[in-house]
Amino acid sequence: MYVITGGTGFIGSNIAAALDAAGEEIVIVDTLGTNDIKWRNIAKRRLLDLVRPEACDAFLKANASKIAGIVHMGAISTTTETDVDLIVHNNVRLSIDLWTFATANQIPLVYASSAATYGDGDQGFLDRDDEAYLSDLRPLNPYGWSKNVFDRFVVDRVKRGEPTPPLWAGLKFFNVYGPNEYHKGGQRSVAVQLFEQIRDKGFVRLFRSDNPDYADGEQLRDFVWVDDCVDVALWALKTQGVKSGLYNVGSGSARSFLDKAKIVFSAMGVEERVEFIDLPQSLKGKYQYYTCAALDKLAAAGYNRPTTGLEEGLTRYVKDYLSSADQFR
Repeated sequence: MYVITGGTGFIGSNIAAALDAAGEEIVIVDTLGTNDIKWRNIAKRRLLDLVRPEACDAFLKANASKIAGIVHMGAISTTTETDVDLIVHNNVRLSIDLWTFATANQIPLVYASSAATYGDGDQGFLDRDDEAYLSDLRPLNPYGWSKNVFDRFVVDRVKRGEPTPPLWAGLKFFNVYGPNEYHKGGQRSVAVQLFEQIRDKGFVRLFRSDNPDYADGEQLRDFVWVDDCVDVALWALKTQGVKSGLYNVGSGSARSFLDKAKIVFSAMGVEERVEFIDLPQSLKGKYQYYTCAALDKLAAAGYNRPTTGLEEGLTRYVKDYLSSADQFR
């Protein structure tokens, strides 16, 4: 069996779908809440069990010999969350507990890190297993900081020569978009927000730039289709001989928000209309103007599948999911 924490969430539910399609037994550790969305992310899945987070430790201990791998996607991923103690509990403490369990029982562990660890990118976007490099990173929000804390914990244990899981991979996801992200509210990808603006209003609003190096709408991000993230996670989890480490997961290409809007307009068959609005005060000083994943390390480790281009991924998202009566995978 494979255990997926955060398995009702965005990337976690897509990983669950892929494992289910491959005939694997899956156990999801997560909460569903009271809205009418998250349960739909797993409505099509065959589940061996659905475990609440507070019961996870007991479940793992009772089933250790049956677990083939752990996919740890569970976290508070809201970049605007201000309760740092809560973030530490969920994103750091629980991750350390899973690392300790996977090490003690020699179970492969794939976990979600984030490109948010890179902050404004001044130190580059290099997936280095290097404590000195990681300590120089300056994330722009508590979420990114918490992910860097756990990356540093892992790298420090390796440096000390302490026991580790037989395989561990920290996946630094960039700007992911795709089905099953609808429960994320304001944290949904720009893709789905653009689609809804065009559908409901016939135009889109993008942020003006307050950085002289970037024109309005020309802020650049590495947008990555969720299926590419799933492929990397399962490759790391199930491929013999994969080297443990931190790995960037992105498209390897930086594209503008204006590019993204134009592609969505085209996929919907709507004439382009773009307005620009000021960057909210709450985001000033915390906004990434450029991200781009360096994928050399992933390729050197043996992952050689091509990434999905933005035109292909967005068109697929719009036509196969967002415009469909059933938007869920």
